[in-house]
Amino acid sequence: MGESGERGVRLATAAGRRLGLRVEEPRVLHDVFNTLVHLAPAPVVVRVPSLTFASAAEQEARQRRELAVVSWLADRGAPVVPPSPLVPREPVPCEDTSLTFWQYVEEVDPIAAAPPGTLEERFAEQTAWTVRLHREMAGYPGELTVLAPLVPGAKTALAELRARPHVLASGGLTLADLDRAEREYAEVEALAADFTGHFPGARVQAVHGDCPSFNVLRTAHGHLFCDFEDVTLAPVEWDLAGLGPSALDRYEQAGGRRVDRALLTLMEGVRMLQVVAALAFASKMPDLAAMLADTLRQWRVRPPLSLDATG
Repeated sequence: MGESGERGVRLATAAGRRLGLRVEEPRVLHDVFNTLVHLAPAPVVVRVPSLTFASAAEQEARQRRELAVVSWLADRGAPVVPPSPLVPREPVPCEDTSLTFWQYVEEVDPIAAAPPGTLEERFAEQTAWTVRLHREMAGYPGELTVLAPLVPGAKTALAELRARPHVLASGGLTLADLDRAEREYAEVEALAADFTGHFPGARVQAVHGDCPSFNVLRTAHGHLFCDFEDVTLAPVEWDLAGLGPSALDRYEQAGGRRVDRALLTLMEGVRMLQVVAALAFASKMPDLAAMLADTLRQWRVRPPLSLDATG
């Protein structure tokens, strides 16, 4: 277990026991940008932030938005992993961060065990499931911001890259890459400030924010969407960016709104900028640059993101 995993177990266990949960065999389920810890035998999973430039206050505000959205969806019977009913539905402060507590669900047919040849069909099927999620989320009455996964977080990450040349190098980036990324971020900031002004036909609504087709668990009782920490206001194309033609076809066939291909192309460019900004964490996560290398190459050969080009 790595350093972030050990930290995640320590914080999750301490916070869980403080809340009265029985914790005997905590185990790490996932450890990348966040650490997910199952507080066995309690039916609770704790998400511990591990890689972030957000302040404690910003992190807590983000978690409150996620908990509010998922609680609203769960109360309406939407297929989501709900917050744990064993603790209050609010972020739990612990040392220099805050944690969120979720219901543990037993996954069947996990993606890690799926034969490679079945993945395209699997993601196409899961994309079709997203139609209902988008319909449910369209009615969310709470307050959210536009393109929250990038604005303003990516600006902070790019500033980190600008201020620390060794971080820039560890991410495999050049100064020319950074110059381009900063220009593209300015375009995204302008888009977030007036989305429908740039795309009058776009329908901006609450969306998952981090590709729900990938963030879904298959259980014995059906599928459940999870990990809404990037929940935001955006067109549904934001959630569909990066998916293949078969997945997009299944989305439309399942009754989803027709995908705006021009808007989808723009959202894919914004997603790639998100990846570039994430390389600010490369010095803290040695495998990250290799994981994102293909996307970085694709970004470099794409035309720079520009709102003028979409007009």
